[in-house]
Amino acid sequence: MSIPIVQVQNLSRRYRDVTALDGVNLSLEQDKIYGLLGRNGAGKTTFMSILTAQGFASSGHVQVFGEHPYENEKVLSRICFIRESQKYPDDFKPVHAFKAAALFYKNWDQAMALTLAEEFQLPMKRRIKKLSRGQLSAVGVIIGLASRAELTFFDEPYLGLDAVARQLFYDRLLADYAQFPRTIVLSSHLIDEVANLLEHVIIIDKGRILIDDDAENIRGSAINVAGTGARAESFAAGRTIVHRENVGALVSLTIEGTLSPAERREAQELGLEVSPVSLQQFVIRKTLDAGAPLERAATGAAPVKAAGTPTRTGARR
Repeated sequence: MSIPIVQVQNLSRRYRDVTALDGVNLSLEQDKIYGLLGRNGAGKTTFMSILTAQGFASSGHVQVFGEHPYENEKVLSRICFIRESQKYPDDFKPVHAFKAAALFYKNWDQAMALTLAEEFQLPMKRRIKKLSRGQLSAVGVIIGLASRAELTFFDEPYLGLDAVARQLFYDRLLADYAQFPRTIVLSSHLIDEVANLLEHVIIIDKGRILIDDDAENIRGSAINVAGTGARAESFAAGRTIVHRENVGALVSLTIEGTLSPAERREAQELGLEVSPVSLQQFVIRKTLDAGAPLERAATGAAPVKAAGTPTRTGARR
């Protein structure tokens, strides 16, 4: 079993009348790729900021590499935190940013940084403040990859990249991770794009952890059943319904669990359409219904049981 390098207990962060984190308990293990998923304002950036000593907790306990990270150079030198709104000195060029990173990160790979700069077509001698949004994002992801820090956080810095550049980032991340394993946390709204990278998924909403499970256990842990209301409801009876949508006489139900061959034949005989639920759909369903009577009120559907952590169906590693 992997060793936890981050341990968080009852972590909360409050800003006046806003609770950004609410009693979070979580651990991150060594050499694993995590997805920290959730809507804007869910608490993702606040959580990462506290772990990297760029923010403060209102209450709770945080340990990174066995120690508190605040003003702890020994801990912070092992962490890389790349965020979308990364700031650099006004006169900095990418070449300066890479030189500074080389001084801070003991595992820095300058050759890799220069190769990535060519692949991302990054103008190395242009001032960073003159770069396009995509080029600025490239600076961040290159530093995050070439740092080879033991604990690396990517807080959506790749959103400024176009689709081709994002795929390049994903490909290089996986290739380098295979050769130099470390703990990587990807915060993203582009869930379907990063889904195949993730080994463990953390879904956060309104400052609380909804799901904390291996990605393999989540994949296939829910299905979508659609058809006429009475037949779909009868088929789903006794199951945990994650989400429902009503359109006239038709109903679409997202239910937890898998179907046996006999249950699939039954669904077919009832004229129901059964389809898999992608990780992105699963996250949307969980966060929509985590505290929202909004969708149920809009559809007129009866309240349904809130879903718990998906049943484990097997381990990825």
